[in-house]
Amino acid sequence: IIPRKGNSTMTFAIVACDLEEQSWGVAVASKFPAVGAVVPFARAGAGAVATQSFANTSFGPRGLDLMESGLTAQQARDHLLKDDSDRELRQIGLVDARGGSTTFTGNGCFGWAGGIAGKGYAIQGNILASGKVVPAMEKAFLKTKESLPGRLLTALLAGDRAGGDRRGRQSAAIYVVKPNGGYGGYLDRWIDYRVDD
Repeated sequence: IIPRKGNSTMTFAIVACDLEEQSWGVAVASKFPAVGAVVPFARAGAGAVATQSFANTSFGPRGLDLMESGLTAQQARDHLLKDDSDRELRQIGLVDARGGSTTFTGNGCFGWAGGIAGKGYAIQGNILASGKVVPAMEKAFLKTKESLPGRLLTALLAGDRAGGDRRGRQSAAIYVVKPNGGYGGYLDRWIDYRVDD
């Protein structure tokens, strides 16, 4: 997504992990089409990244590489944004291999925009119905006693019930990884669900 062309991902997302289960993932919903192809990135043993609001999709693989090399989520975030001339248009959430988390919302993101982070999760959104969406997602995520995919889905549904993207619904995705979690144990892609249009 290139800001100069006027495209942006109007989105709400949660990035989170379950260290006991050794899983990391992202759940996201948006008025933006095919949001699952743009926002969520995760790698077992490294962490997870959501890049949104004039998303720089290089933040996904680069952020995962940085966290896999030993940087914390905060250090990786700072490194990604350091030389980004469009940083004030960006929104990003990261969770690292140890459950460290961070979120960033640039001053140029369309309101309502903001985020919150805690141990093992980061939640952020832009062009939301109100400031109630992100706290509703956090409450649902912390209250739910399920595996990570279930907690991510619960948070996403809570964000939608609180108003979600103020422009409406067009796509959603849940992407979760864990070591050998994929079909036949050959890769780490455990859950990869997308709903488009």
